[in-house]
Amino acid sequence: MLGACVEKPSTLERVKEDGVLRVITRNSPATYFQDRNGETGFEYELVKRFADDLGVELKIETADNLDDLFNQLGQPKGPVLAAAGLVSSEQRKQQVRFSHPYLQVTPQVIYRNGRSRPTSAKNLEGKHIMVLKGSSHAEQLAQLKLKYPAIEYEESDAVEVVDLLRMVDEGQIDLTLVDSNELAMNQVYFPKVRVAFDLGDARGQSWAVAAGEDNSLLNEINSFLDKVDKNGTLQRLKDRYYGHVDVLGYVGAYTFAQHLQQRLPKYEKQFRASAKLEKLDWRLLAAVGYQESMWQAEVTSKTGVRGLMMLTQNTAQAMGVSNRLDPKQSISGGAKYLAYIMEQLDDNIEEPDRTWFALAAYNVGGGHLDDARKLAGKEGLNPNKWLDVKKMLPRLSQKQWYSKTRYGYARGGEPVHFVANIRRYYDILTWVTQPQLEGDQVAEGELHVPGVNKTKPPENSPQL
Repeated sequence: MLGACVEKPSTLERVKEDGVLRVITRNSPATYFQDRNGETGFEYELVKRFADDLGVELKIETADNLDDLFNQLGQPKGPVLAAAGLVSSEQRKQQVRFSHPYLQVTPQVIYRNGRSRPTSAKNLEGKHIMVLKGSSHAEQLAQLKLKYPAIEYEESDAVEVVDLLRMVDEGQIDLTLVDSNELAMNQVYFPKVRVAFDLGDARGQSWAVAAGEDNSLLNEINSFLDKVDKNGTLQRLKDRYYGHVDVLGYVGAYTFAQHLQQRLPKYEKQFRASAKLEKLDWRLLAAVGYQESMWQAEVTSKTGVRGLMMLTQNTAQAMGVSNRLDPKQSISGGAKYLAYIMEQLDDNIEEPDRTWFALAAYNVGGGHLDDARKLAGKEGLNPNKWLDVKKMLPRLSQKQWYSKTRYGYARGGEPVHFVANIRRYYDILTWVTQPQLEGDQVAEGELHVPGVNKTKPPENSPQL
């Protein structure tokens, strides 16, 4: 009789007993994908921290579509948590329960530049519209159709957000709906797509758990999300993935896409070779080269810096560069200089911040960077975190601040923009140069768009 009274363990207890957190997500740049270093993506990084917090291993599954994602949640021995850029809705609340929101996004109607721009819901009538099957956008359109019966739309479970944007870009469909963060991440690949208008207010993205009375896991999730919001972890992740996505704008995105095809192939071998020699990521080196010269070998600035990597005379001499206009020498010198700066940084600065600090020093000099770090420390901020130090750098151009520093005045806003631009170029290069393959296995000039060439972790693959 006693055995009949024993309660079965809660979801949280089972996760801890098994030592595994099973999570289901989508394969897309904004959620989860694989690059040369393994698994990555905003949702992946956040949920990995949650698993670490629980002291358990993380196991990721990817759903083929949103219906599949919701159906699998809570199945015996299946995923217990969905982390996939989900927005809460009345319809979805009948299937699952949502956590506290962690990211604000705005649903946007997307059209093709050159075609008539819809400016209101009424303008959606008579248009060929496609959205993800089972998405919150499909729910929005269903609601609009009650008011405007002439609105017709198609739901597809065979596409991801990047496919929808490509179809608008190529004119295969007239319109789609996507969330603002996903458009921002993918804008560079599709130079003809534009925002027609925002369809409603910003909404929070949340994680989801299975329906039912067991709140053990949901309470733990909410506690974790509140904690990472308060301690700055969430903001650092947002900054890393979304803080620099608007840097290029439409014109810059279109230009960069052209230069990827026309200019990079001339110098890619040299970027790879020099980066390998200095133990750098070649795409980071290429991103610096693009920021400096837009991959042009014979440019000279007003201040006298020259060549593809825009080296000063003194830096060139120190790095053994005799001809700054020789692209091979310039790239080699730039790689040596970046590696040298990286080596000189304080040992307490860890990756990825170490890379952003090195780029800032490449632009403004190590002395000014040290000044900004000291200012951060005095303000109670972390001098080893880029998110904190970049707030201080612009102060170096204000007398009330630079008069108190060792190295004095600097155009402190420049390194902030410099790093933001390079991060954006680097992200794009990472996503379009077959990131699943290592080094020289990559065919030069072979580009791919994340989420279109979908990658799923092989079965039994090691989990990070």
